[in-house]
Amino acid sequence: MLDDLLKKIEVFSSLTDSALKEVKAQMKPLNLKADDILCREGEQGLSMYLVESGELSVIKYGKDNAQVEIARLRPGEVAGIMSIIGNETRSATMRAAGAVSLWEIGRDDFQKLLDRNPGIARSMLNVVSRYLREEIEVVAQLRTRDVDSRLKIALFDSKQYTEETFKEKNGDRYAFRYYESRLNLDTVALAEGFKAVCAFVNDTIDEPVVRKLAFLGIEKIAMRCAGYNNIDLKTCKELGISVSNVPAYSPYAVAEHAAALMLGLNRKIHRAHTRVREGNFSLQGLVGFDMHGKTVGVVGAGKIGQCLIDIMVGFGCDVLVYDARPKPYDNPKIRNVSLDELFSSADIISLHAPLFPETHHIVNAQSIARMKTGVMIVNTSRGALVDAHALIDGLVSGKVGSAGLDVYEEEKEYFFEDTSDNVMKDETLARLTTMNNVIVTGHMAFLTREALLNIADVTLSNIGEYEQGKRGYELTNGLWPK
Repeated sequence: MLDDLLKKIEVFSSLTDSALKEVKAQMKPLNLKADDILCREGEQGLSMYLVESGELSVIKYGKDNAQVEIARLRPGEVAGIMSIIGNETRSATMRAAGAVSLWEIGRDDFQKLLDRNPGIARSMLNVVSRYLREEIEVVAQLRTRDVDSRLKIALFDSKQYTEETFKEKNGDRYAFRYYESRLNLDTVALAEGFKAVCAFVNDTIDEPVVRKLAFLGIEKIAMRCAGYNNIDLKTCKELGISVSNVPAYSPYAVAEHAAALMLGLNRKIHRAHTRVREGNFSLQGLVGFDMHGKTVGVVGAGKIGQCLIDIMVGFGCDVLVYDARPKPYDNPKIRNVSLDELFSSADIISLHAPLFPETHHIVNAQSIARMKTGVMIVNTSRGALVDAHALIDGLVSGKVGSAGLDVYEEEKEYFFEDTSDNVMKDETLARLTTMNNVIVTGHMAFLTREALLNIADVTLSNIGEYEQGKRGYELTNGLWPK
């Protein structure tokens, strides 16, 4: 195992087998338990370490002795190179994140190896020179930030369309830095030097991330989406981090996408398109139904739900509406009903409710059992509104006739990314994508130019309110305090 590890490490990869054997002879095994400290920041560095298994958490200490994990060392990575070749103290504390197996080589033994094997020295120079180039680039970026007097914002999970619309709407107002990486525990260190972060629906902003953001001096989290179930608002409030969202960017975009899923499923557009591309013009199995006269159940009558209601009425449908705060309707084709009545009476059910504990898996085995046989279910809101396993059971049994899903409970690993070269490990999602009565779109209901520009507009407006000193209740789209 050690032989394979050494050959993969740049410092040793160019050595001959005899030289590698000599290196191996000088290395000693070391095992740590969870939370064991390998070395502390400021200590003299007397050894270099090679991680064989497990992970080491690299920690820096800041104000009030607060700890921030700035990196993780994983199998095959080396720690302590700079300390062992010079007389530098440790730049960070390293702690075992679970059981860890390492190989250790002391400074004196390493110096003797350098004397006997010039190849190690050459490889070491390459590693150190690259490290210095990276550090110089970071310093240059930080100095540029210091010179720029504008509010500095780190935008995570950026795509080309995100950057284009934000640049169009922002102009020179704020200093944005666009990161393709999602905001999570591994990437939160990228927020250093900024005052605000701009995040999206699949970023992970739980308690550990929020605390690290606060440690790094972040005062504002500007969500560029309506959902905020991925944020620990309680910890944000505790630490005084202002949070805002974009509650309404283009309700038309999402409502129209829901209608498109309905039409596509009903008239089997996806199947017809595939057939024609293969030269098959048979109409067998493609029979749909008239939308006119059907009963559509809309769960959640916010701005998006209202837009869909208007569209469905335009199709000549009868609309049943369930909302926690029902609104009066003058149109006799629209009725407020209980959730039970909606589930039992609707031919098509479209979900537009926010994700709360009481709406989690609102579509489940029990609710599906109460629905009409052959019901169509469309979800363009939050993936966790639907129990995907229960949905599959309903589709297989025929109780559910078809499903249109723009969102999925475990979408984070797949949606917004190109995973076409990888095997899909999520068996539930893989099964849904192979069913001919299911259409899955990758969280794209919002994706219209108008919606993207509105998202940028409202996000920038929220940031502007923060810059003016508004917090919490004073923010137009503030999410705390509650």
